[in-house]
Amino acid sequence: MIRAIGRDAERGFSLRLSDTDVGETLAEICEAAAAVILPLWRSGLTVHSKSDESPVTEADRRGEALILERLAAAFPGVPVVSEEDASEFGTPDEIGPVFFLVDPLDGTKAFVRGDPNFTVNIGLIEDGRPVAGAVNAPPTGETWFTRGGQTWKRINGGVAQPVRVRTWDAGDALGLISHTATDEQIRHLTDAYGFARTEAMDSSIKLCRIAEGAADIYPRHGPTMEWDIAAAHAVLLGAGGRLATPEGEAFVYGKADKGFRNGWFVARGG
Repeated sequence: MIRAIGRDAERGFSLRLSDTDVGETLAEICEAAAAVILPLWRSGLTVHSKSDESPVTEADRRGEALILERLAAAFPGVPVVSEEDASEFGTPDEIGPVFFLVDPLDGTKAFVRGDPNFTVNIGLIEDGRPVAGAVNAPPTGETWFTRGGQTWKRINGGVAQPVRVRTWDAGDALGLISHTATDEQIRHLTDAYGFARTEAMDSSIKLCRIAEGAADIYPRHGPTMEWDIAAAHAVLLGAGGRLATPEGEAFVYGKADKGFRNGWFVARGG
């Protein structure tokens, strides 16, 4: 199902938003959703299971409801593909060239554990590419967003500063991995990509840490959904980083024929 306001919702829209700075508006919406989500963190709320056995909470649902409402008001007619809506109604069979991807709470498992690595994510896709995005980390108040062809970061609504990826240090490069990675998987990734140190982390915040120069690489040899990474991919691009298939091919969005599922990817800094 596609959530959109407007007469051509099911076919998508031909309008172009990339010539406007929508990233800061997306940041404001992410921060508003974070204000709804954060009071529910570590509150003992009930955890439900979706059809794929992944967890979902009232925080996911409330955050998504707010985001969908705000996007409809700010960008009427632009389709939205969002995680919780997709889990309930399924993903659309086709999508137009311009649409938003929304994950209201990426890292629900971390949220449920009481860990701080969960994020709110909104990404704008045009012609298969992430052209604008915003990511908020509710526990720390950090927000990364695109503006003017760059990536910016602000904390708790403060003054935004531009961020940039750092230069790869062959002797001390930091690779980010998922908490579920086994020792064997970590050894394989280290050998394949040549980083010296690892740090386990949940959610799309991994891409944001690379974007701000706090880490160097995140190889993902496993499944994700488009809404998991679209916003953070835009953030990474604006900071001078890149995300591609392990073979170096372009990573595209709008894969309706695949249920918006991603293949493997590698995110890199400088």
